[in-house]
Amino acid sequence: MNFINFAFNLRYRFCVCFFLFALTTTPAQTIPQQKMEKLSFMIGEWIGTSTSYENDIVASQIPAFEKVSYKLDRTIITIDLHSEKLQLHTVIYYDIKDEAYYYNPYYENGAAKYTAEIKDGKFIVWPSKNKRFVFNLTPEGNFQEYGEKFENGKWVKYFEDNFIKTP
Repeated sequence: MNFINFAFNLRYRFCVCFFLFALTTTPAQTIPQQKMEKLSFMIGEWIGTSTSYENDIVASQIPAFEKVSYKLDRTIITIDLHSEKLQLHTVIYYDIKDEAYYYNPYYENGAAKYTAEIKDGKFIVWPSKNKRFVFNLTPEGNFQEYGEKFENGKWVKYFEDNFIKTP
């Protein structure tokens, strides 16, 4: 074997060993990170309008701002909502043991803990069996969340927040 073949062979082996080392030492996503990645459509700073309804009629519309961020190595998401009527801080996480998402809103007057799920590309929070909050992207790519109550055999919207991403 001449020197050129020896050097090429050594270089080839080094590259293979380096690649295998890098592959095995690169941390893989944890299950919570994988589950939270499914909510990446929510991440960003959003500005828009919060609308409340009474008897299918617009009761009020106010400007709103929402910042949605990953925290703790992408294992939780925080939501900070600001409007004239509501200041809200929420933590969302995936519990491996329960195999469930949890939505934890914190208000001026207290806190809550609700189960949630991803269904048909939407993040759905269940405060009760007759009440839900739905988070999704619109066909235009804007962020939307709305609340519904199950009344008289159908889901009735009682609030809706529509946001566009801030530049």
